[in-house]
Amino acid sequence: MFTTVMEWQRTLLYRDGKLEKVLEPGRHRYDQRRCTLVAVDMRPRQLQVSGQELLTRDGLSLRVSFAVNWVVTDPLAFTTGAQYSESVLYAAVQETARDKVAAHTLDELVADRGLLAGADEVAAAVADLGIRVSSVRARDLMLPGELRKAALETVLAKERGRADLERARAEAAALRSLANTARLLEENPSLLRLRTLQVAATPGTQVVLDPRDRA
Repeated sequence: MFTTVMEWQRTLLYRDGKLEKVLEPGRHRYDQRRCTLVAVDMRPRQLQVSGQELLTRDGLSLRVSFAVNWVVTDPLAFTTGAQYSESVLYAAVQETARDKVAAHTLDELVADRGLLAGADEVAAAVADLGIRVSSVRARDLMLPGELRKAALETVLAKERGRADLERARAEAAALRSLANTARLLEENPSLLRLRTLQVAATPGTQVVLDPRDRA
């Protein structure tokens, strides 16, 4: 009997229940009656770790999901080191995430997701399983409903404050302009007469003069 091992595979060949060799890519003959084949995919993989509810250092609840990039480097260790090596990897990411979140406050984690990176810790936990972990990154940070509402109210309050400040600045600028104009007219009465003539020259404009104004 023949079997073909793909370029991205390694196949463990067991004869009578004992490992005989690891088959490299290519076509191989084996005794189907006495041999068992276990194929291992050696291509890079990505593990999605769904959000779990964790407590930050300041006692607030936070749900975090992770993406883990990893690859099998030793097919024998990956197959024999644990019944389900990928499940061990999943649990290692969860435990590392719990420690990372507990070590920081919510504000710190929201400001810098890099604080949740834990590739070295996860890699150490699965080193005996023939797995190399290249990256562990936080994908989503989800706040509980009450915290999301509080965060939104904080943002809205800041925006309202900015709007009020800009409105106050505009009003102050307008008042300064009016004050400057009034001072100029008071110091230079001829400017007032000139402005009156300009307005009177505009079609459709009526100007009422006070006969008491002899200036």
